[in-house]
Amino acid sequence: MNEQEILEILSKVGAVITDSHIVYTSGKHGKAYVNKDAVYPYTKETSKLCRAIAEIFNDLRIEVVIAPAIGGVILSQWVAHHLSNLSRQGKQVLGVYAEKVDGGDTFVIKRGYDKLIAGKKVLVVEDVLTTGGSAKKVIEAVRAIGGEVIGLGVLCNRGSITPQEVADVPVLFSLVNIKLDAWNPDECPLCAKGIPINTDVGKGREYLASKTKS
Repeated sequence: MNEQEILEILSKVGAVITDSHIVYTSGKHGKAYVNKDAVYPYTKETSKLCRAIAEIFNDLRIEVVIAPAIGGVILSQWVAHHLSNLSRQGKQVLGVYAEKVDGGDTFVIKRGYDKLIAGKKVLVVEDVLTTGGSAKKVIEAVRAIGGEVIGLGVLCNRGSITPQEVADVPVLFSLVNIKLDAWNPDECPLCAKGIPINTDVGKGREYLASKTKS
């Protein structure tokens, strides 16, 4: 699938939001948002997107797919499923996930998944790259337990993230690349105009709550 087809799928399920006032995970504000959570209920569309990622990495002998929890768990399972079906050797590709340490931003690989990764060729998958922080931490966690990171596959790269920004990953592939404007809160033109913050997606609700407390 090309980028236009990918965007059509994302638009079809309401995953692309424009002309709004969004607070991103990074804390910056912007007009548009790629709501990956809107994709996951639609299993047919999710499967199509994940197959497109799997096809890119099919010849690299991936043994395990890993993603940051929570939403990435779904991507990990679907991409691993399609890689298993595409495998010429009939090998099953495993799908696992990394999770955050309680109260922190560090990702750890536990539940016995660390033993499945050590010494294996690993593909990291992520839904949306904004700063690349979560993907980078998962890549570093995989390497720390002896996994060989082959690449990073993502649905959308909205931060123009490069391989160097995500721990020098060998291959970075995104189904779609979207450049979205983002401003620090004190420089946000939407705030200056008094445009209400969207509390349905992104971190708008948390942002407003923090402002109330302060």
